[in-house]
Amino acid sequence: MRRTESKPFNVAVLSVIALLAMSLWFSASAVVPQLTSEWSLSPVMQGWMTMSVQIGFVVGAIGSALLNLADRMPAARLIAVSAVAGAVFNAAIPIFSAGPVSAVVFRFLTGACLAGVYPPGMKVMASWCREDRGLCIGLLVGALTVGSGLPHLLNAVASDASGIPPWRSVMYSTSVLATIAGVASWTLLGSGPHLSKASGFDWRHAAKGLTDRPTRLANIGYFGHMWELYAVWAWVPVMLVVSYERAGLDADAARFVSFGIFAVGGVSSILAGRWADRWGRERITTWSLAVSGACCLLAGFTIGSPVLLTILCLVWGFAVIADSAQFSALVSELADSRYVGTALQVQTSIGFLLTMVTLQLVPLLIDAFTYRWAFLVLALGPVAGIVSMAKLRRARA
Repeated sequence: MRRTESKPFNVAVLSVIALLAMSLWFSASAVVPQLTSEWSLSPVMQGWMTMSVQIGFVVGAIGSALLNLADRMPAARLIAVSAVAGAVFNAAIPIFSAGPVSAVVFRFLTGACLAGVYPPGMKVMASWCREDRGLCIGLLVGALTVGSGLPHLLNAVASDASGIPPWRSVMYSTSVLATIAGVASWTLLGSGPHLSKASGFDWRHAAKGLTDRPTRLANIGYFGHMWELYAVWAWVPVMLVVSYERAGLDADAARFVSFGIFAVGGVSSILAGRWADRWGRERITTWSLAVSGACCLLAGFTIGSPVLLTILCLVWGFAVIADSAQFSALVSELADSRYVGTALQVQTSIGFLLTMVTLQLVPLLIDAFTYRWAFLVLALGPVAGIVSMAKLRRARA
């Protein structure tokens, strides 16, 4: 196969690339119980297995934004090189790491590589879509969401006779998937006609997402969303395992539910994109934030009932990611068309910087106050997002 100017083909290829490449994100987080057993990880170090990816992503995204890389390099090439490099660093953990310190370094490098996959991928998707941009970016984020959950699925199906999934197999598998994504991007993916070419390097464009009021409001909504999102994705699966084991249920069932959280999020991203194109991005993001914020308040009180917790977590998984693509679509519409890639890099870098706060805060709150109260703090993000969307809706009226 070779590159084609077909929009459906490129949208489909990019979605598959995102699904496969982003399986690297939680490859170590999904096997934290096994790593804890083998390496005697402390609660803080368990958090670092996820947070190091976030830090790497932020560093990579900021560097790319300052250099306008996403607008100066062919996006398909950038995605391809980044996906393969991320696969190499991810596979280095089971090959070389005998403890958590080197693993955290490799996770940092993996995160830096993923900064060359996700934001450039949004730019490519925006280049193929105009009237249906919300749906198309929603499709991309949906694929990314399901891909992020793949390690939980691999973890659930890879259990050996002892009932403990072999963590090295999970990590090798995700590296293979990311390598396939890189090859597909290099050989098959092309950019569409709906974005202007950048006029050259200009670091000042990295700050415009914070100085232009409409773009700033869209970004604040995204920041509120990110305050909640990755803490949910990282720690709710842990809460599910705890709840199921306390009730005497199979932990693998909890792992399947954990993948289900990501799977329903993939569906919601696509549906929300279609609804947002029809009824407005501010309206759909507001409803999504309201539902996920309510789940923040209720989740801890259902830990004693695996059935109720499962239902709530699936609703949470549907709502918590549904708005994400629409914040990106807003920025792609509001930003200078020559520097959309840079604007998206700035948005994601600051958003992921915020995730590091809640990724470390939630386990500390679990330790201090138990699961019942630990997730309440996440509701602050949806509240901030709802306020910013109300202001943006008035500004664009």
